[in-house]
Amino acid sequence: MSHKRDLFIGTMIVFVLFCLILIMMMISGNRAYDGPSLKSRGDKVAVVELLGPIYGSRRVIHELKEFSRHESVKALVFRIDSPGGGVAASQEIYESVRRVREKGIPVVASMGTVAASGGYYVACAADTIMANPGTTTGSIGVILETIHISELLEKIGVRYEVVKSGRYKDIGSPHRPMTFEDRRQLQSYIDDAYEQFFDVVLKKRAMEKRALQNLADGRVFTGRQAQELGLVDLLGDYQDAIDLAAQMGGIDGEPVVVRMKKRELTLLDFLFQEVKGIFLFKGMSLKYALL
Repeated sequence: MSHKRDLFIGTMIVFVLFCLILIMMMISGNRAYDGPSLKSRGDKVAVVELLGPIYGSRRVIHELKEFSRHESVKALVFRIDSPGGGVAASQEIYESVRRVREKGIPVVASMGTVAASGGYYVACAADTIMANPGTTTGSIGVILETIHISELLEKIGVRYEVVKSGRYKDIGSPHRPMTFEDRRQLQSYIDDAYEQFFDVVLKKRAMEKRALQNLADGRVFTGRQAQELGLVDLLGDYQDAIDLAAQMGGIDGEPVVVRMKKRELTLLDFLFQEVKGIFLFKGMSLKYALL
């Protein structure tokens, strides 16, 4: 009896400690960046960051929209450090950056370590693209991936049954081999998405179509190579982008740099965030990205 009581007490202590740690992590997650706010005096350069894979667009669009409403924001730096991501999300961010420019606010895309594929796509919406010499960029292309595990399931005695309304409803399913017709349908799907990407780059970079066709095969380039090829405008770091944006916005002297207040990620963010990167499309599990 004593052993059970001790076990219960020990379990409760562990549980209480876990709850305390969880509460502390939640509280710490509400800390905001230090620095000037939109209420500060002076003309401002706003900074919007796109960090990591592009799974969604809501936060970036919200920040772009909020900054574009303030008269004191004279220019914007779009800081990109992303390998790409979802096609539609990239397109939504691109259009949001374009709307900021339509309001007369110049935008400088500042590339960090990597701004490739979808990361390059969204950069094309800016007035000027600035990369570090060693930035990884380019990767103009679209990819769709799925896996085939039917042989593995067969070996362990698992049978997967499907009832569907049409011949392509389970296209890309990992539980059966891809047929010729499946591949043809998916290739058409990818080709159209690629054409949309290609047309944006062709228009925004004012390149010869044949020249771009020679580059838009999924290859990546350093920032210096990309500048030589006409994919980026200038070489420079983050501070250079701030200075250029201030100049483009007509700001004299040192600009006030503002960012949206952010909170640190908490344990709950990791425990309860939705699974990203795998999209359900017509009932199939496909990894569809600008990667």
